[in-house]
Amino acid sequence: MPSPRSKVEIGGCEARYYDVLLNLVSAGRYSHFMREVIGKMDIKPGQSIIDLGSGTGRNDCFMAHKISSQGKLVGLDISDEMISQALKRCCMYTNVEFRKFRIELPLPYEGEFDKVFISFALHGFENDQKAGIIYNAYQALNSGGTFYILDYAEYDIDRMWFPFRWAFARWECQLAVEFLKLNIKGMIRAQGFTDIKEEFFLRGHLRLLSAVKPLNSIL
Repeated sequence: MPSPRSKVEIGGCEARYYDVLLNLVSAGRYSHFMREVIGKMDIKPGQSIIDLGSGTGRNDCFMAHKISSQGKLVGLDISDEMISQALKRCCMYTNVEFRKFRIELPLPYEGEFDKVFISFALHGFENDQKAGIIYNAYQALNSGGTFYILDYAEYDIDRMWFPFRWAFARWECQLAVEFLKLNIKGMIRAQGFTDIKEEFFLRGHLRLLSAVKPLNSIL
């Protein structure tokens, strides 16, 4: 069940206008930002990707273009409205599918994907649920595959750039505030991931973490 302290699950009218809101908050730069982030994921034609919390599918279309028709992309979300939008947006990609799942609960994927991606969703789960999501990512990956987490970086909210602090306080939940101080890298290492790297965006407020499932790992 979703945590009452979370705002990560979006449905109804809010889901219908989710992309409009993101465009307004980012001053129209969200698509450009996501293309930049996805460009750092070293996606190759023919690779397989699973997107945990795929939302409206905008990011998935960017990734689908990179994997070409030989690759495979699966997007998971709990919102019917989000899945409906994603299906329409990515309808030209026959190798992309969207399925309704709770990403913090056990998933039916083992060793099937080269990359797992989750963006601006992990912060909205309780810590035990975060652990479940990280476990699901590990299970879904091939040995040598990479887990990518795009979310808030670790920092002191009182030192945050004022416009970002205002938006954060206005729109985000208590779990997001706690996430700023959470050792996500430690949680990832505890699951068995190695070679953890990070890149920062938006004056260090956002971070793309990457972690590798070791080649000798056993499911």
